[in-house]
Amino acid sequence: MIATDQISVLTNISAKLMNKRACVTLTCLYILSLVPLTRLYGQRTFRVMSYNVENLFDCEDDPIKDDQSFLPDGILRWTKGRYYQKLQQIAKVITAAGEWHTPALVGLCEVENDSTIIHLLNKTPLRQQDYRYCMTNSPDNRGIDVALLYQRDQFAYIEHQSIRIKFRKHPDKRSRDILRVSGKILSGDTLDVFVCHFPSRSGGEKATEADRMDAARMLRNTCDSLLLNRKNPQFIIMGDFNDTPSDKSIIHGIKTMSYPSDTTSAHSLYNLFSHSEQLAKPGSHKYQGEWAQLDQIIVTGTLLDSRNPMHLIPGSNRLFTPQFLFKSDKTYHGTRPFRTYYGYKYEGGYSDHLPLLVDFSLPLTP
Repeated sequence: MIATDQISVLTNISAKLMNKRACVTLTCLYILSLVPLTRLYGQRTFRVMSYNVENLFDCEDDPIKDDQSFLPDGILRWTKGRYYQKLQQIAKVITAAGEWHTPALVGLCEVENDSTIIHLLNKTPLRQQDYRYCMTNSPDNRGIDVALLYQRDQFAYIEHQSIRIKFRKHPDKRSRDILRVSGKILSGDTLDVFVCHFPSRSGGEKATEADRMDAARMLRNTCDSLLLNRKNPQFIIMGDFNDTPSDKSIIHGIKTMSYPSDTTSAHSLYNLFSHSEQLAKPGSHKYQGEWAQLDQIIVTGTLLDSRNPMHLIPGSNRLFTPQFLFKSDKTYHGTRPFRTYYGYKYEGGYSDHLPLLVDFSLPLTP
C-alpha cells in the first residue's frame, strides 16, 4: 500500500512535470508565432516601396543647375542641419515601412545627386542595411533625379539604363530620365525595375499633358522591347507620374489595365493603385485641399499569377500611413502630409507625398 503522503508527493511531481511540458509547448508556439508563415513554407516576403521624398538637395551649389534655393544663403535657408535632419527623416520612413526587415527595393524621386544617396545610406541608421543603389544623371533644370535602393541578397544587380525622354511639342525641354535596373531575384528569374518621375503639372495640367504622354510612350516602348526578349517578363514600374490612374498618359500612354481584373495576361501592365477609393487615403498627394493618386506601382501580369515563383500577395498594395507622416491641415481641414517645407515655411517634416508599399511572395531558393 502507498501511504497518503506518498500519493500526495507523486501527485505534486506529476503536476509539476505537466506544467513544465505545458510551459515548453506554449514557449514553442510563441516562438513559431513570431516567424512569418511564408518562412515555414519556404517563402519570403519581397517588399517594394516607392517614395517621392520632396527635394532631397545637398547644401552644395551646382553651377549648372537651378539649386540656389537649397543653399544655406538661399531663400529656403537650406542649412547642413536641416539637410541632415531630412536624411534622418527619410531613413525613419524606410525603416518603419520595412517592419521586420527594410524593403528589398526602394524607388526614390526628387534626389539631387550621388552625394545625397551616399549620405542617406551611410550617415543614417540605413548604414546597417547594406543597401546598394543606382540613379540617373538627368538634364533636369533643377538637378533632381530618381534612384533605386536595393538589397543585394534579394536583388543581384545585372545592369541599369538611364532613358532620356524626347519631347515632341517642347524639343528643348529638360526633365528627369527614366531609370531601368535589371537584377536576378531568388527564383533565378530576371526582374526589371523602372523608377519614373514624369514632367510636372507646373504651367497647367492640360498645357503639360503632352509632355507626360511623351514620357509614357517612351516607357511603354522600352517595355515592349523587353517583352520581346524576356521568356518570363517581370516588370515593376513605380514612381511619381504627376497624373492619376485614370489620366491619359497612364491609360493610353503606358496602356495600363485596372487592378484587380477578372482576367490577366502575362504581357499586360496592371496598375496596382488604380482604385484610390480602396486605399487608406484618397491619394498620395494633397494639393489645395484635393487628394490625388499621383504615385503608382504598375506590374506585368506574370506577377499577378500565383503559379509564378514571384507573385503579388493580394491586398498588400497600400499607402504607408503612420500617424507621424501627417499634420493637421488648418487651411483645407482634415490632415495633410507633414512636409519639409510648406511654401517657404520650414516644417521639418518628411515629404509632401505618401509612400507606397507592395509585397510579393518569393521562394527562398530557386
